[in-house]
Amino acid sequence: MIEFTKFTLDNGLRVIVHEDRTTPMVAVNVLYDVGSKDESPEKTGFAHLFEHLMFGGSKNVPDFDEPIQMAGGENNAFTNSDVTNYYEILPAENIEIAFWLESDRMVNLNFDEEVLETQRKVVVEEFKETCLNQPYGDAWHHLSGLSYKEHPYSWPTIGKVPQHVEAATMEDVKDFYTKYYCPNNAILVVAGNVRVEQVKILTEKWFGDIPKGEVPQRQYKQEPIQEAFREVNMESNVPLDSIYLAFHMPDRLHPDYYVADLLSDVLCNGASSRLYKHLLKEQKLFSSIDCYVSGSIEPGVLIIEGNPSKGISLITVEAAVWEMLEELKENGVTQRELEKVKNKVVSNLIFSETSVLNKAINLAFFELLKNANLINEELELYQSITLSDMQRVANTIFTRENCSALRYRVMPQVGELV
Repeated sequence: MIEFTKFTLDNGLRVIVHEDRTTPMVAVNVLYDVGSKDESPEKTGFAHLFEHLMFGGSKNVPDFDEPIQMAGGENNAFTNSDVTNYYEILPAENIEIAFWLESDRMVNLNFDEEVLETQRKVVVEEFKETCLNQPYGDAWHHLSGLSYKEHPYSWPTIGKVPQHVEAATMEDVKDFYTKYYCPNNAILVVAGNVRVEQVKILTEKWFGDIPKGEVPQRQYKQEPIQEAFREVNMESNVPLDSIYLAFHMPDRLHPDYYVADLLSDVLCNGASSRLYKHLLKEQKLFSSIDCYVSGSIEPGVLIIEGNPSKGISLITVEAAVWEMLEELKENGVTQRELEKVKNKVVSNLIFSETSVLNKAINLAFFELLKNANLINEELELYQSITLSDMQRVANTIFTRENCSALRYRVMPQVGELV
């Protein structure tokens, strides 16, 4: 059981404190309720760009990294479709440095043309390196666009095209900051060797006088149910052919989310998982194969991806995957399979609780979902899943009309016979 205390400042900042006296460290985590789904379709990549800009200095902190390093700590951040998250982990006696840094960039970010230009270049270079110049790097661009036709999950966090970030103006940046970087759109979690009263004093001191913002109401369309198989075939400069199958699945708060998560483990998590054991080890149809869920707050996707073995066609491996899925739908999973994946989940959840940073990040995320205590309830949610749940959800998810397929084929070399 992870115990925690919650309180809210007058300006709307939600605060959670988890006391852990077994460690000399403390994690300070600030989650902003803004991700790439909040961007305009014509100005994508802004949430990710802003993650970079937040390290470009503020009114009283020209270099964000130096004070943290001098205090014996480290910091980082991440952005996804739903959130932007910043954190520091440092010795507990230096906790106030993290409060000073996070509060100053919440209200006094340095809007400097030179910083903006630098970070624009960094983000564009990252786009080119990870999406354009890396084999299969544009896979999520295609998969998200296939799977989502109305919802803003239809573009990846890094953005649709680098030109959107290249064209970002100072006015664009200030507008984004004003809309989303305010206390009533943030959740602060402090976990580690601290006391609740200590955190209350520090939070009021450093964040209490930051004014509320006017956070815009989300107005994007929800994704309608997919009713037909979708596919894209790419001929690309990749080392191996590749197949991606994406299936719509429930949102993060739906009980069947946990069932879909376990189904992904039954299919491909470990040497005894179905796809790995039968299609890779025994039949040698794949040289690599994986299955995972997107984990998004709103309805996400379960993805099966793999590379066929040399001499095996995409048609053959795709048919083999569908055969395995049909068998799963018809006969369900065994009690042994279910217990095995449940045990893995239990061990992973318990292991994650050993890190104060993981606890801080998870508490912030679950508080965003309106239930911070999910950190204590998830284990039971997984444990309560039955064999009939697994078969029911498999039959709901693994249908052809619910599937979007992306196929990469190796581009023939000049003079090569096709």
